[in-house]
Amino acid sequence: MAQTLTRLLVHVIFSTRARTNLIAPAIEPELYPYLGAICRTNESPLLSVGGTENHVHLLVSLSKNLALKDLIMTVKKDSSRWIKTRGPGFRRFHWQDGYGAFSIGESQVQAVKDYIARQKQRHRCITFEDEFVAFLEKYNVPYDLRYIWR
Repeated sequence: MAQTLTRLLVHVIFSTRARTNLIAPAIEPELYPYLGAICRTNESPLLSVGGTENHVHLLVSLSKNLALKDLIMTVKKDSSRWIKTRGPGFRRFHWQDGYGAFSIGESQVQAVKDYIARQKQRHRCITFEDEFVAFLEKYNVPYDLRYIWR
């Protein structure tokens, strides 16, 4: 085959450091497109983004030329640097060190987009921690609660 053709869809979840409520609703209209621009620059289109005051969900079509860890490192580093310029209340902003990433199939794209769009409603009933652990269990990812929230 003369070309390398891929469609690698990944649902990525990460939070602010210590899950602190630092993503003010007023900044979301700027933050979400900024995250999309970082992904696009890295040949990994952002298909959906959403979250709450303490975490974000990204649905990304990962570039064949980039490791997921490199994309997420760039997204977090660049967006953290940008958020810190948005005013005095954001100067101490940091993302958590880790992230969760879950592969999805093409048939799941709309369901994941819908899930991401409903984050604010969902988190009236469930904490980020419980949601994240539910993802780990759904995708059979081994974890140890002693280390997951450090």
